[in-house]
Amino acid sequence: MPREFNRSQRVADFVQKELAQLIQQNIRDPRIGMVDVTGVEVTRDLSYAKVFVTFPGKQEETEIKPATKALNHAAGFLRSQLARRSAMRSTPRLRFEFDTSIRRGSELTKLIDSVVEQDKATQDKAEQDKQQQSNDSQDEE
Repeated sequence: MPREFNRSQRVADFVQKELAQLIQQNIRDPRIGMVDVTGVEVTRDLSYAKVFVTFPGKQEETEIKPATKALNHAAGFLRSQLARRSAMRSTPRLRFEFDTSIRRGSELTKLIDSVVEQDKATQDKAEQDKQQQSNDSQDEE
């Protein structure tokens, strides 16, 4: 029976869950604020982990860069805390990156909604024109 997840995926899930708790409980840097750990990618040899984060309430690049930099500065501390909580022989080195997929998804949703609204308005206008034409042709008879 094959495994559903390989080791790097299991480690990534573990790192994501533990980092979310560690950041919330142990990091008190005011530059960071609230953090959502949205995903983790671990290399096959488990030596590096790319941690994707978002900062609820922070939209501007001028707010996001310092927060990401602060997390990367605290990466050594977080790695040591992670090592204490795990039974792995080595703990991956952490690199934090802002997750743009959520922002991009929001932009695409807005774009789709506007196109649907335009299409609905066009259909309503076409129906009104068609109805007006049929009323005009009935009046001529």
